[in-house]
Amino acid sequence: MEIGIDSFASAMYGSNTLNSVDAMEQLLERIVKADEAGLAVYGIGEHHKKEFLDSAPAVILAAAAARTKNIRLTSAVTVLSTSDPVRVYQSFATLDLISKGRAELVVGRGSAIEAYPLFGFDLKDYDALFKEKLELLLKVREQEFVTWSGKFRPALENQPVYPRSSQEKLPVWLGVGGTPESFVRAGTLGLPLMVAVIGGETARFRPLIDLYRQAGHRAGFAPEQLKVGLHSPGYVAMSNEEAIADYYPGYAELWTKLGRERGWPPVTRTGFNALIASNGVLVVGGPEQVAAKLLKHSEALGGVDRFTFQMDNAGLNHEQLLRSIEIIGSKVIPLVNKNLG
Repeated sequence: MEIGIDSFASAMYGSNTLNSVDAMEQLLERIVKADEAGLAVYGIGEHHKKEFLDSAPAVILAAAAARTKNIRLTSAVTVLSTSDPVRVYQSFATLDLISKGRAELVVGRGSAIEAYPLFGFDLKDYDALFKEKLELLLKVREQEFVTWSGKFRPALENQPVYPRSSQEKLPVWLGVGGTPESFVRAGTLGLPLMVAVIGGETARFRPLIDLYRQAGHRAGFAPEQLKVGLHSPGYVAMSNEEAIADYYPGYAELWTKLGRERGWPPVTRTGFNALIASNGVLVVGGPEQVAAKLLKHSEALGGVDRFTFQMDNAGLNHEQLLRSIEIIGSKVIPLVNKNLG
């Protein structure tokens, strides 16, 4: 199992607001730390809000590529519905050249919708935009000269697209929430699947992942081509007690605030305890508990190829995040690998 981190480039830590320059520098330091600690992947999301600095993830990842050697660098996710697929490919192909073949893309429709009015798109076209633009992105990935036409973008007639990626085929994962059609789409296209699970119990996604694998099988893809990734909030400290003490206050504050915006109930300690229990989605605890939970999630979903922690959105400071990355690399990854045989 590949283990890594996803970040939304938050500029907020606890009660103090960092200036954007310092927040960005700290984010790059954490990516370097993850590379040195042996983590497999680091992802940067895409938001267009004041509290996040990730509106241009390829730029952040390119800066990280110049400072790192081994870690794979990916979006998490690129809101493809509001982007030009040609420019997306060019940006990440350029990142692939800078990183010497370490770039990846996770593309999706976006759970946050601020990009739609910002770039002049209508939410009523939410799925149609994504379907068309995914088709074009995959065609650009496959072909140097592209002929294509659609509804939401001017047609291309034998147009060359440069630069080409260092990797023969730039990896493109499909980021999904809970829509069955999205799982079937990923399987039919043979794309690796990144499942964002932020609440409830992870095992409830097994029927949807089964749909993905069944669709991939019907489309003629081998099981090893149908990779499953899991993205969930989490944090690791040296003990369960320390992890909870560090994580809970900021988590409760943030998710209660989000709940007011989206109609969720406020966070309670009882609810939090259910989420950090063995079947709950939050991967929070000491190394042994976290490793055991990752293995349990993998078993429940019929195998997980990649897991990414979403860590920097719970009021944790830079030093806590650096220490957690070190513990993931030195303790969690060896424990998971040992138990996977």
